[in-house]
Amino acid sequence: MRSRSRPAPEASPDDAEEKDAPVEDRNETRARFRESFARWMFVVPALTYLLLFFGGPVVKNIVMSLQQYTTTTFYTGAAPFVGLANYADILTSDEFPATLLTTAVFTAGSLCGQFVLGLAFAVFFQRRFPLGGVLRSLLLLPWLLPLVASGTTWRWMLDTDSGVVNDVLRHLHLVSSGIPWLTGTSQALISVILVNIWVGVPFNTAILYGGLQDIPVHLYEAAKLDGAGAVAAFRHVTWPMLRPVAGVVLLLDLVYTVKVLDIILVVTGGGPADATETLATRAYELSFQQFEFGRGAATSNVLVTASLVFALVHLRAQRRARNL
Repeated sequence: MRSRSRPAPEASPDDAEEKDAPVEDRNETRARFRESFARWMFVVPALTYLLLFFGGPVVKNIVMSLQQYTTTTFYTGAAPFVGLANYADILTSDEFPATLLTTAVFTAGSLCGQFVLGLAFAVFFQRRFPLGGVLRSLLLLPWLLPLVASGTTWRWMLDTDSGVVNDVLRHLHLVSSGIPWLTGTSQALISVILVNIWVGVPFNTAILYGGLQDIPVHLYEAAKLDGAGAVAAFRHVTWPMLRPVAGVVLLLDLVYTVKVLDIILVVTGGGPADATETLATRAYELSFQQFEFGRGAATSNVLVTASLVFALVHLRAQRRARNL
């Protein structure tokens, strides 16, 4: 008697879908992994660069600020741990209040001058006129020149006896004798602020001009139809649309201005009588003139901390303004 074999049951479409589902899930997972891996491959070189060339020096600077690090350390290798003694010496020194005030005045004056003039030039160049592109290109020259060359030129121009600025003022009969731009304790700080403004205006103009180009033209046309003049259009159209770009420009100006060193060193050297000495020049003086690297590192860390605090406050204010 022969046994009859039963025919295999036919696979239903639902069963086929269930078998294909794990395969599709695996393929999708692999695709996501490959995409994530490719993204990290683009990010890893940048992270490696930041860790090596920025993270390493920052950590070394923090460690050095907690040590008595002097020239003898290079010979003996000994750098005794002193904790926060370097920070205490700096914060309680007689020079620190004046240096901090000078840094604040220099930063505030430079920011106001650079941003206001940069915005004025950006609005001016928004209008099309002959040779407008050439003038915009020439305006970038102060930003492209080496700061040492710019500082040296301004030091010659602001010289009390033979400077061009005093010569022009005397020929215009505005002054009878030369103004001590670089040797007067009250004029020196104004001089370095003006030089720093001259250097920073092109950057502000370029970024703000780019922001103005992104404002839709129909907004100005609608404002004109509503009877808004130039001032009203700027207040209700230009400034609200330009505010995010302005926030970025001010933040970058702040970070750059707080650590300005070369301009002050070339123009005034921090003098006269420490009238133009900021936290940046103080850190340079402690580290590379007095060779007290521990105190110099502590001063630079105070400067970095102040910059971070101002940056965080500014970003928080921008976020609140954006949410209103």
